[in-house]
Amino acid sequence: MKLRRLSLGLTLAALALPALAGPFADSEAQLRKVYGAYRAALFLSNQGKGPETAEALAKFEMGWGKITSEWEAAAPPQYADDPALPMTLAMVTGLIVKAQGEVDAGHLPEAHETLEAVRDEIGGLHLRNGVIGFSDRMNAYHAAMEHVLANDYAALGEAGKLRAAGDAALLDHLVQEILAHPAPEAGDPAYGPLVEEFAASVAAFKAAAETGEIGAVTSAQKALKMPYAKLFAKFG
Repeated sequence: MKLRRLSLGLTLAALALPALAGPFADSEAQLRKVYGAYRAALFLSNQGKGPETAEALAKFEMGWGKITSEWEAAAPPQYADDPALPMTLAMVTGLIVKAQGEVDAGHLPEAHETLEAVRDEIGGLHLRNGVIGFSDRMNAYHAAMEHVLANDYAALGEAGKLRAAGDAALLDHLVQEILAHPAPEAGDPAYGPLVEEFAASVAAFKAAAETGEIGAVTSAQKALKMPYAKLFAKFG
């Protein structure tokens, strides 16, 4: 991957996107805006920042309440035939309330785990209805990355080299999907540097896996999480 060309590629990709309009796009834009407050709450709770998490959760609750009220009255066209939509709306509402209680009690790790389930609910909503957005691709990468981070390649001996190569190939595929479908906010000046750092971390892990040097693999493995987290918190 030639990272120096990445920013130009993202700019061209963003320019190639069609103008969004209509109830489908409007509702997805509404959901994405609310999801931004959710991402902030998830990220801040993982950092142990109670007051900031509570503030982000309040914004998420307000936005989600508006979505629930409007979508229950008239579901967006992409979800109009989804019988599980009311359940998803109610489940996320319940998770918000549960997380707020945990934050109020000072139980930030528990609140973080509760909020992780929101990602699954919204992802499931998209999956059931054939909607794939930037956040869905980021979440697919996140699931694979968590598996990679849990591996002890050194303990597996020669098998660890093969597993690292397979894991690196999967992460590389998922990051290429993300690069090929930039976030709606790709024009933001902060996007290019963050996505470049993210892509570079995966490229480094892949290169290390190709050498078969377990020490290099382990080092690159440990460096995967932060670039993803920074991109997710801002744009994921």
